[in-house]
Amino acid sequence: MFTLTLVTNPAMILDPALVRALRDALGGGDAIWLDPNSAAEFSLPKPPRNLDEIRASLSAEGVDMVCQPSAGRRKKLLLADMDSTMIQQECIDELAAAAGIGAKVAAITARAMNGELDFEAALKERVALLAGLPETVIADVLATRITMMPGGATLVATMRANGAYAALVSGGFTAFTAAVAAKLGFQEHRANTLHVDQGKLTGMVAEPILGREAKVAALEDLTAKLAITEGDVLAIGDGANDLGMLTRAGLGVAVHAKPVVQAQAAHAINHGDLTALLYIQGYAKADFVTP
Repeated sequence: MFTLTLVTNPAMILDPALVRALRDALGGGDAIWLDPNSAAEFSLPKPPRNLDEIRASLSAEGVDMVCQPSAGRRKKLLLADMDSTMIQQECIDELAAAAGIGAKVAAITARAMNGELDFEAALKERVALLAGLPETVIADVLATRITMMPGGATLVATMRANGAYAALVSGGFTAFTAAVAAKLGFQEHRANTLHVDQGKLTGMVAEPILGREAKVAALEDLTAKLAITEGDVLAIGDGANDLGMLTRAGLGVAVHAKPVVQAQAAHAINHGDLTALLYIQGYAKADFVTP
């Protein structure tokens, strides 16, 4: 059996008539409302042949759709990207903005996240432009420029309360992942380390650089450590360097992602906040844990 989940932004209303019409058209089971306003699901014997067309049509109406096997939907490991996934910004862009070179660095970041540039080379190029920036700027950026993605803390708290392990894996920097992981409740974090000398950024980053392959390695390492399978993993991200772990995980979701990522990931959330990732695992709003 398969389960088809429909989710919209919490600020919107999921139309019951739309849910009924889709269920009837696909021959699905009774609709279960996970949230009376924004999330519902129903069972199907098999995915519809025109799944992509249905998904695109619903997205145009502000509704996300995920269709997946019903068994094993609740995952035991959350493997999450940080920049533009668990937080609303790209940390390196915010550092660059503080240094007065925001537009130049942001343009490189956008191309790298869309898969147009080699991630490692692009990271080195951007970090080099930050040489001489006071290390204290990191704390300033964290305090004034970084905001959490809506629903993230609830996602982590609810999965952890149900026995899952939460790991933040970022192509960004440990100076940021440490703070974000602590704020959102992640049990561990992995990222790159900026070199600092005499209180200033040197423009260099420690090797080896954590990118696409390192995120896949984190998936392999953590599943082995936790004695679970890749099918037990929920991986989420928005950039091209996330595709390796998104395609390996049992449930890989492109979250408000770049076009190249949405084109290759099996599932996407474009309208809902991060609590949508709980609904697609079968959690009802009444099950949510508020941190």
